[in-house]
Amino acid sequence: MKLVIVESPAKAKTIEKYLGKGFTVRASVGHIRDLPKSNKDAVDIENGFKPKYQIVALKQHVIDGLQRDAKKADEVILATDPDREGEAIAWHLAETIKLKKPKRIVFHEITEHAVQEALANPRKIDDELVKAQEARRVLDRLFGYDLSGLIWKKVRYGLSAGRVQSPALRILMEKEREIRAFVPEKFWVLSADIKTKKPASTRDGEPTRGGGEQFTVICAEEPRDEKEAKRIYEAAQNKEWSVISVDETEASRSPRAPFTTSTLQQAASTRLGFSPSRTMRIAQKLYEGGFITYMRTDSTNLAKEAQGNIIGVVKSEYGEQYLSPRVYKTKSKSAQEAHEAIRPTDSKKRSAGHNDEQKKLYELIRARAVASQMTDAKILRTKISALPKDTKNIPDFAANGSRVVFDGWLKADPGARGEDVELPKVVAQDPLTLVEAHTEEKETQPPPRYSEAGLVKELEKRGIGRPSTYASIIQTLETRGYVEKQGRTLIPTATGDVVSTFIENNFGDYISDTFTAEMEDELDEIAEGKRGYEKTLKDFYSPFKKAVKGKEKIPKITSMGDAPEEFPCPICKGPMEYKLSKNGRFMSCKKFPNCLGARKEDGSEIAPPKEIGEACPLCKDGKQIEREGRFGRFIACSNYPKCKFVKKDPEEEARAKTGVQCPVCGKGEMVEKRGRFGPFFACSNYPDCKNTIKARPTGKICTMCGSLMMEGTKTIPERCSNKQCPNHNPHKLAAK
Repeated sequence: MKLVIVESPAKAKTIEKYLGKGFTVRASVGHIRDLPKSNKDAVDIENGFKPKYQIVALKQHVIDGLQRDAKKADEVILATDPDREGEAIAWHLAETIKLKKPKRIVFHEITEHAVQEALANPRKIDDELVKAQEARRVLDRLFGYDLSGLIWKKVRYGLSAGRVQSPALRILMEKEREIRAFVPEKFWVLSADIKTKKPASTRDGEPTRGGGEQFTVICAEEPRDEKEAKRIYEAAQNKEWSVISVDETEASRSPRAPFTTSTLQQAASTRLGFSPSRTMRIAQKLYEGGFITYMRTDSTNLAKEAQGNIIGVVKSEYGEQYLSPRVYKTKSKSAQEAHEAIRPTDSKKRSAGHNDEQKKLYELIRARAVASQMTDAKILRTKISALPKDTKNIPDFAANGSRVVFDGWLKADPGARGEDVELPKVVAQDPLTLVEAHTEEKETQPPPRYSEAGLVKELEKRGIGRPSTYASIIQTLETRGYVEKQGRTLIPTATGDVVSTFIENNFGDYISDTFTAEMEDELDEIAEGKRGYEKTLKDFYSPFKKAVKGKEKIPKITSMGDAPEEFPCPICKGPMEYKLSKNGRFMSCKKFPNCLGARKEDGSEIAPPKEIGEACPLCKDGKQIEREGRFGRFIACSNYPKCKFVKKDPEEEARAKTGVQCPVCGKGEMVEKRGRFGPFFACSNYPDCKNTIKARPTGKICTMCGSLMMEGTKTIPERCSNKQCPNHNPHKLAAK
């Protein structure tokens, strides 16, 4: 019997169909080892930056099961994903399960042919790729923990920094500062609705088109002066107009290369409204289902067999006149991690996926891949310039139009077509009649903020991060509360502003485009065997550690600037200043702590804390005071944050208890708590035990992974609390 180990249960299920008897396919359910949460125990810096891995929480049962299966197997084959992360998982499996001579196979699509071909060409685990992933993981940990610790001391507890997260936040803040510094200017937009007259002559034996066809021309200049705008507008009131010139040019639109991770995230955001993280989740399911190739790639290459398949689709669906085979060159320097672009495993399938969002993304991927092997689209662009008769010294008015003469690749990907703007057929000197002239006063607009797609494009352009990290970067910025998403637009919050400003002022070199991009290149060189692991980390960490220590003596940031004068302190009527809390900015009296007056950012009053006449039972020095928080009024110690005492309502405390013992520490009880994302359940033994689950525990244990079962849906009463367990998904559970 041969044992094949992959990451996900869904992937295991798909592969098992292709292998048949003689093979057992098991899933590691992601990583089985990782660095501990405590930075103190994570990396042995003195001994060559050696990471100290530990078993991921709730994964011991997975390891035990894999070890049992490995002992029974004649051969163990590691079939994790074809990138650095997948190579690292394969190495961790070999180390943890103590596999002597495991075989490593790689395939970029989950099809029978690809799996069988991979089995016929096994190799050893690539130590260089493993080292590259390990270097990235250790580097991110050292950067994030050291810098985050300083931010906790100097700005506010609970904030964080990251090697790639912080440069991304800086990019957003740079744009935000441009917007704040922008000074709008008035300008006037002048336009005229005009129509053609009936034809008075013929051209080439054919009567001209026309006779009442209306279109709009816009003034080529946008005057900043109101008098000049009025002068042009008055001239445009002339009823008699004529065509000055007609320019027609034929242009070609070439198809784009098949999707890479970055371009897929951008297109899915623009065309489908999917966030990058959502796009990657859906793409992962399509890959695991065998519908598309591996979705983390920088390559635009197509395998010869795949290209042949697409060429056949173009011939059969659109005809020979639409066929134009093409080879695309990959621009990215880091495209060594995968060999192909994202494409359907079988381009003949017009639709694939198990739900609507999967089908939409599949159809987008297929359209792009098929269109990449098709002919250019031919576009006719037309510009009609016109002016009122008997006028002098006014700018031309013009109308621009375009229409598709031959659709070419747009036949396969009509969503990329855009809007056709047809203009009437006219020639120079043709008479026109004014319908109505318009003038509109406007103001220049600041540069637009980044959308998710725009930020992904900018990160790729600057060489910051890698395709597999873009979605998680944006997700982290949102989760940390550094940005808010309005529609598809990313807007930095007050917290994000403070954190970015602090890092830019004190560690600007470490989050610059140049430094971040060069570090990515060095990590790629480790994967290529051109650079050493220890030297890379030492060259970074030695000066970085000195830079962090050098900032230990800078004063703590207590003020974010003066508040507007129209908002005096509600208690003493004195001046106020902005400060930062967990919920963002607020106004605090400058006499704090002698005066406790406070306002919200919009100027509305915050009820002041009120002493209740009892000493704090925890620190003994403080007094119990009633104050306002996110969830209403509560009683806490006046020495907060040094003392974290909070008085609990006995009735609420009783309701929060579940009577279910914590399965992780075996000492505490699972109790209901409230967080920024709503209620959740956690061990009462916090902070010694940090076990949490999303819904109320039922008291039962999952038979598949040993985790707590929790309340589910109306149709499925309970589900596993472990997100990586198949029993966590109610739909999969129902199917079983």
